[in-house]
Amino acid sequence: MNLRPLDILDLPTLARYRNQAVLLDTARGLTRGNPLGAAGFLPYFNPRRHIYSGIAHENGATLLGGITHTNGDSFAKLTYLAPETQLQHAGLPALIEQLALEAGKWGAFHVLAELDENSDAFPALRRAGFSVYAWQRIWDVSHIERGQPDEAWALAQSVHLPAIQSLYYQIIPPLLQPVEPAPKSPAGFLTSADLKCYAHLFHGRRGIVLVPLIHPDAADVPAKLASLLNHLPDRGSRPVYLCIRSYQAWLEPALEDLGGKPAGQRQAVMVKHLVRTIKDEQAVLAAQPAGVSVQPSRVSHIEKENRQ
Repeated sequence: MNLRPLDILDLPTLARYRNQAVLLDTARGLTRGNPLGAAGFLPYFNPRRHIYSGIAHENGATLLGGITHTNGDSFAKLTYLAPETQLQHAGLPALIEQLALEAGKWGAFHVLAELDENSDAFPALRRAGFSVYAWQRIWDVSHIERGQPDEAWALAQSVHLPAIQSLYYQIIPPLLQPVEPAPKSPAGFLTSADLKCYAHLFHGRRGIVLVPLIHPDAADVPAKLASLLNHLPDRGSRPVYLCIRSYQAWLEPALEDLGGKPAGQRQAVMVKHLVRTIKDEQAVLAAQPAGVSVQPSRVSHIEKENRQ
């Protein structure tokens, strides 16, 4: 199989497959559109951006895949695989492995992918070393009747980052925290009164996606979700979506009561680990300050058991 990066001569191939791509980064797709569309071509040729597209040729078949990374993040994201008619091709896992290799060069520890649970790409990702770590459903809330403006919602500022991170650690299961670490900067809205609700914001010319972190003890959650729509900047006519992960599934009945509609099938959120988080437990323990007691983490126990 001939595996190589995208080059300028591949533009006709991208154009031919632009309507046959399976999107693997849902928020990016909903906010920016098809990564193989005309507006998505040029970023792949900018060496300063962590965007890579690989092409594989074998026995007359052509396979495409893309991956992105934000500088400083510990994870990268698969963006697409194409064409959808070749998702069962025997060479697809090798292409996915090549994309993951590029992510490792950028310093990523994990590669993430999101896809419908019945997608034909699921087996290829499994063979390439991906496993499911959560589920999610996208809800279209564009037509929810907007609640009254609620002064409790405010644009998150740097001073709110400790509260946002505290909320993250209370909600995200510990075993998932290494895969998608706590936010490094505020990028959304939070309820300043009780600091129990935060919504991370993704936006682009095609739409707006909100990823909520809401504590189970928060009061009047349906009213808060409805009023949040009044705080979206320059919403215009763009559709609005909420991404609900499996550890926040209790929010789905509230969205349904408000008039929200599921936008497609439930999705599997998958991860491929590129490095081991803890390579040598003894080295970590030896570096601890005098007089400080350190309890081995669950990850440490797992590593130790794997060595036995």
